[in-house]
Amino acid sequence: MDDNNCGCWAVLKRGVCKPSAASRDSANTIPRTSLVYDTATETRYLNASNRELCPPNEAHLSSENPDPPTSDDKSPCQLLQFTFQELKSATGNFRPDSILGEGGFGYVFKGWIVENGTAPAKPGSGVTVAVKSLKPDGLQGHREWVAEVDFLGQLHHPNLVKLIGYCIEDDQRLLVYEFMTRGSLENHLFRRTIPLPWSNRIKIALGAAKGLAFLHGGPEPVIYRDFKTSNILLDSEYNAKLSDFGLAKAGPQGDKTHVSTRVVGTYGYAAPEYVMTGHLTSKSDVYSFGVVLLEVLTGRRSMDKKRPSGEQNLVTWARPYLADRRKLYQLVDPRLELNYSLKGVQKVSQLAHNCLHRDSKSRPTMDEVVKVLTPLQDLNDLAILTYHARLSQHGRRKKKPEGSQQLSNAHSKSIRDSPLNTGKQRCR
Repeated sequence: MDDNNCGCWAVLKRGVCKPSAASRDSANTIPRTSLVYDTATETRYLNASNRELCPPNEAHLSSENPDPPTSDDKSPCQLLQFTFQELKSATGNFRPDSILGEGGFGYVFKGWIVENGTAPAKPGSGVTVAVKSLKPDGLQGHREWVAEVDFLGQLHHPNLVKLIGYCIEDDQRLLVYEFMTRGSLENHLFRRTIPLPWSNRIKIALGAAKGLAFLHGGPEPVIYRDFKTSNILLDSEYNAKLSDFGLAKAGPQGDKTHVSTRVVGTYGYAAPEYVMTGHLTSKSDVYSFGVVLLEVLTGRRSMDKKRPSGEQNLVTWARPYLADRRKLYQLVDPRLELNYSLKGVQKVSQLAHNCLHRDSKSRPTMDEVVKVLTPLQDLNDLAILTYHARLSQHGRRKKKPEGSQQLSNAHSKSIRDSPLNTGKQRCR
């Protein structure tokens, strides 16, 4: 990764919660060797419904230790410790109209605090923050709250959401993050009527890739384990930052090839070999990145039961197109019309194909992914320009009829339906 985008690792002073030594995963939890799965096995996995990979009560009542990374740097992390009353006031008594979102963990509220302090501020003043509150009966419990504090308390990078502080008071568990103005990538891809421009999609994919590359390349690697569009947050300039580290896991060390752990995550994103063996590696995150890259390219969800049979799982539907360069453009989000880079689509499609390789060892590293995506920001070979150029050349070969008019509506439609955008109707 380039030096300008490197992050830093710091050690958080413990004392929030220390799981017992007996709670650590056994290396022999799932004594199966890793495998390269065949098409039939993959299809059975991919046709599963879009739900959490293991029952919530099992996932969150398990004794799994977040195993946060450590470092030789002994400088304490500067997390702020809030009182419950301070956060209650900062969010306007957790009023409903300040809710930014909801997940298994609980609600996320918008709030305001004074700069460089924990005191609440008037709405619109001070620093805007996002306050995540653990539900008392939440399915994602205290252990994941601890994982969030441990990991984000130590890891600092431009493409990771910043954890400002926390509150632990009686049975209250809250986390305070920097406020991300544009919300999640999921909202922009699937819930907005105006399509996300191609240039922004590339910028977001690159930023998210840099975040994962930082996690994998640190002094003690971290596997994110829950990479998906809803966990990629965007600031006002569409810079991507990874959020929600409740399922993050310390990666294998030394001569270990994987970490054996309980299978958790979301169907449609988790790598099949991890689901089938419980063996977790950094290449599990790479597979998840490949799925998100497909979502960015196609504008389709990883799992969508509203689509026809055969198109409900994005990876299953897209594989034949990824393997055939002549069909690549049928993958492109039809809402973009011809406003995308021809070379960019080729490179992104090939990269997604490599990230989704059935053999995890054949997938690229996230550093390699960053290298592929970086030059795609500067491409200006828009399909619409190429089409107009071809149209112009064709027109010069023919004598224009007297009194010809400017491009008509019918002509405009021919641009949208050109061979460059073949399969547009099918993609709807």
